[in-house]
Amino acid sequence: MKRKSITTLIAAVVLIILLAGSTYIVKEGEYKVVLRFGEAMRTVEQPGLKFKLPFIENVSELPKYQMTYESSPTSILTKDQKPIVVDNYTVWRITNASQFLRTVQSVSGGVQRIDEAVYNSVRRKLSEINYENIISEDTGRGNINDEITKDVSDALSRDNYGIEVIDVRIKRTDLPEENKQSVYNRMISDRQSIAARYLSEGDEESKKITSKADRASRELMAQAEADSKKIIAEGEGEAARIYNQAYGKSPQFYSFYRTLQSYVTTLKNEPVIMIPIDSPYAKILMGQK
Repeated sequence: MKRKSITTLIAAVVLIILLAGSTYIVKEGEYKVVLRFGEAMRTVEQPGLKFKLPFIENVSELPKYQMTYESSPTSILTKDQKPIVVDNYTVWRITNASQFLRTVQSVSGGVQRIDEAVYNSVRRKLSEINYENIISEDTGRGNINDEITKDVSDALSRDNYGIEVIDVRIKRTDLPEENKQSVYNRMISDRQSIAARYLSEGDEESKKITSKADRASRELMAQAEADSKKIIAEGEGEAARIYNQAYGKSPQFYSFYRTLQSYVTTLKNEPVIMIPIDSPYAKILMGQK
C-alpha cells in the first residue's frame, strides 16, 4: 500500500512537470517563438494558453509593441567641413519574430543593427548639406528626417532582419564647444557680406528706377509744353479769325470794343492821363460821336 502511494505521488509529480513543460502563456503586446533545438519553428501572436512539446521545445519572448531607441550623440562633418554633434532617436518594431531571432537573436542585437544603419544614413545625408542650412528653419528638416527614415528602412529591409523602422528624427544638431564661436563669427561675417551686397544691388536698382522716372518725367513735361503751345497757337489763331470776322461785319462796333479793352489795360492802375480834347478817347469819354 505504501509502495502504491509512492508510485502515485511520483506519477503526479511527473505529470505536473510534463504539463508545466508543455504549456506557456502568450500575453498582449508580445511574440512567443517556439524553438526546437535552437531553431525557430513557429511564432505565436494571439494571447492565451498555448502548448509545446516538453523538453524538446522551448519558448523565446519578443516585444510586439513599438520601441524607441535613442542614439548616443555622434560627431559628423557637414559639407562645409564643420564638425557637428548629432542627437537622434528611432521608432521601430519587430514584424517577423522568427526572422529576427535567426538574424539578430535579441533586442540588443536589433538595436545595434539599427544604430549602424542610422549612423551611416545621418552621416551621408548631413555631409551633403552646409552647416548654416542645417540650423536654418527653412531647410525642410522634416524632409531630411523623412529621407533618413526611408534610407534606414530600406537598408534593414534589404538585410531582412524582420524589423520595421517607423520614424527616425534628429533631435539636436550642435557644434562642439571649441568650434562654436569661430563658426558663429564666420556666419555673422558671411551674413554681413550678403547684406552689403543686397544693399549695393538695391541702391543700384534704385538709381536706375529714379533715372528712368526722371527721363519719363522730362519727356512728359516736354510733350505737355509742346501740346500747350500748339493749343495756345490754335486758340490765338481761332481768336484772330473771330476778331477778323467780327470786324468785317461791324467795323464801328469792333473799334468801340477794342477801345474799351484798351481802357481796361490803360486805366487798370488808375493813372493820370492827359489827352487832347479832340482825341477819340476824349470824345468817347465825353459822349461825343
